[in-house]
Amino acid sequence: MKRVLVITYYWPPAGGPGVQRWLKFVTYFRDFGVEPVVYIPKNPHYPLKDASLLDEVPKDIKIIENTIFEPYGLSKLISGRKTKRISSGVISEKNQSVLERVMLWIRGNLFIPDARKFWVNPSVKFLEPILKKEGIETIITTGPPHSVHLIGLKLKEQLGLQWIADFRDPWTTIGYHKKLKLTTSGQKKHKELERKVLNTADKIVVTSKTTKQEFQGLTPKPIKLITNGFDMGERKPVTLVDKFAIAHIGSMLTKRNPRNLWKVLGELVRENIGFKESLQLNFVGVVGQDTLDSLNEFGLHEFVNIIGYVPHEEAVLYQLKSQVLLLVEIDSEETKGIIPGKFFEYVSSGRPILGIGPVNWEVAEMITETASGKVFNYTQESELKKVLLNWFQQFQNNSLKSSATNIERYSRRELTRQLADYI
Repeated sequence: MKRVLVITYYWPPAGGPGVQRWLKFVTYFRDFGVEPVVYIPKNPHYPLKDASLLDEVPKDIKIIENTIFEPYGLSKLISGRKTKRISSGVISEKNQSVLERVMLWIRGNLFIPDARKFWVNPSVKFLEPILKKEGIETIITTGPPHSVHLIGLKLKEQLGLQWIADFRDPWTTIGYHKKLKLTTSGQKKHKELERKVLNTADKIVVTSKTTKQEFQGLTPKPIKLITNGFDMGERKPVTLVDKFAIAHIGSMLTKRNPRNLWKVLGELVRENIGFKESLQLNFVGVVGQDTLDSLNEFGLHEFVNIIGYVPHEEAVLYQLKSQVLLLVEIDSEETKGIIPGKFFEYVSSGRPILGIGPVNWEVAEMITETASGKVFNYTQESELKKVLLNWFQQFQNNSLKSSATNIERYSRRELTRQLADYI
């Protein structure tokens, strides 16, 4: 077995797809000759928690913890609600209070690359003797938060270990960077750190073709595309809901607001009594106020069911029971390479996917390749309406389903094999 240290901020009981990516890699590593040791914070500030994921952590995996100081704890004393919303990525652009604007400026310019930066130096000091004692020669860091990569950077410089940097999301081109009120100096510091990490790491892992192309313009280092995925295990059959239920699983962040979809749904409700009697919009996760305002604007408030964040197992159940699964990404050039982690579980659910995202969204190609649904941009309306009406008619005939194919490439075990080979 080749021993590898995985350094990650997000780990159960944290919730979200970033947790599941490395939880699954760690689970399957031993099948491919890799013995993982996991390093995590001892007292982290997780905006979302899912205690059920603790049951999925392999019982005999060695996990090392070390205390972290996070300023989010202090900011909660000023405004707990705003702090939780900002740390979750739900940043409203309408009617921002002075306090919110100040908090965003501080987050963007004083905590570079992010608010977990204070874990870097204590972690390097803590891990050095452990790495020597355990005989570990490879470390893997995964971000965001991208401050975790600075731990890898310093350990690489001091110990000369093999270092693999895993980017679940881009760094300086990720959408929310523009909302952090960065100064010119702040932007420069972020870019300098990004370039240094990319050019010091021995190998880089990314989750999308777009990010790979972006990073290839910044470094000659080898870059491997390993997407997120899903478990291929057997699932018990479930009964579909008797409503034409369109479900979105996960956070509806600011600007993740497909107004063309809400407009079309509003039209169908007014034009088709059967559609009105059957429609249900289920939101399983955090929903931004901008999205709620738009739903109200198009007369959809009576069809909205806000479920909130639920444990992963329960979220999967909502996927399996729904008629249509909604996948939404922000409409911008920066997000065309973002592949939401839930896409992969959507593909495995057997339910058709309705995607709304930017032009040339990478997900559109993946949905086409797997024949798992339909994708539209934010300006398409007539085509979107035709598909929804067609799916509704199939729902009425009890024939609505997904015919997804070629999805085995996204199995967690296969992806872990690829990563083990890369190590």
